Amino acid sequence: MPFAPTPPAVPSFQTPLTPRAYSCACGRPVFFRNSECLACRRALGYDAHRGALLALDPVRGGGWRQAGVPPRRAARYVRCANLTSAAGCNWLLPAAESQAGHSLCLCCRLTRTVPDLSQPEAATWWCRIELAKRRLVSSLVGLKLPVVPKTADTDEGLCFDLLMPAADGTPVITGHANGVITLDASEADDARREQRRGELGEPYRTLLGHLRHETGHYYWQRLVEHTAWLEPCRALFGDEREDYAAALQRHYAQGAPADWWQRFVSAYASAHPWEDWAETWAHYLHLVDTLDTARSFGLDGERVELSYERFSEALLHDSGDPDAGGFLHLINSWMELTGVLNELSRSMGVHDFYPFVLSGLAVRKLHLVHRIVHSTDA
Repeated sequence: MPFAPTPPAVPSFQTPLTPRAYSCACGRPVFFRNSECLACRRALGYDAHRGALLALDPVRGGGWRQAGVPPRRAARYVRCANLTSAAGCNWLLPAAESQAGHSLCLCCRLTRTVPDLSQPEAATWWCRIELAKRRLVSSLVGLKLPVVPKTADTDEGLCFDLLMPAADGTPVITGHANGVITLDASEADDARREQRRGELGEPYRTLLGHLRHETGHYYWQRLVEHTAWLEPCRALFGDEREDYAAALQRHYAQGAPADWWQRFVSAYASAHPWEDWAETWAHYLHLVDTLDTARSFGLDGERVELSYERFSEALLHDSGDPDAGGFLHLINSWMELTGVLNELSRSMGVHDFYPFVLSGLAVRKLHLVHRIVHSTDA
């Protein structure tokens, strides 16, 4: 199978790309969403480019700096203006960005349209969506993917329109078009989303999953469509020039093929090559961020008491990737870790943490996504 030119060697992922374990200056553990330490009441803020949740001290004259760092060496920050909005954002802006006229952090600047806050539940839904989006964007930054608001790059930038359902019942269609991701804000309603999950027979449906999937369509345009990766993607995912509307109509009328699990990460991935790519992209972000979190807290698939048949390098022998073994280590660690997490979920009587089975072909597709992601980190 032909593949694109080999990118630089891929990291082994022994160290999290996006760390998820943090401590306050007082020594107590704090977490990604925290804006204040519950122990000492010190202000906290997230620096996306450092991948760090920082304990903060106020700076005379305005702004903040990292606690415990000598003032002359400490970077100066401004807190995102959405800290006090319904979005409850705890991210930081470098002082230079504030001086350039920005009041919102990188993640909040990606939101072009906020839900109509005069509508019932809109503020709650906006908060939930932004929390999921911050998790997404922090991972994208950690993977060194291009994250540029559309206000800064109208051609290749990214933005989100978070829309409320129309009063007349006209549905909001979640999707992506030329860097604009539209999301039905009612997906943040847990009861509605669970109802839709059941109606569509989906084992997994979350806000974060939606956002990761739709960014897959965006990054197809940025990283694949006009690059040397296009033909390798067509070889594995299929020809995206297939009639998209007709393919979706057929999928919703007939469902996925009976053997979809042998070739795809999900039933919906079988609808069209673009959806296969987006579902595989989302799946890759799921596993990388979850492993980052597990390793941040000292957990690793290699340490669990489960023995799976591991994917071997023979599966990727023709990929042309000199670090195929590093990727397989990532996948095998993931399978072992999720086996234990599924058992923990069952102990609580809830849905499996990871309700998927990966086939060899699905792993080959994930490997190609992995290579494309890390080809941007040269």
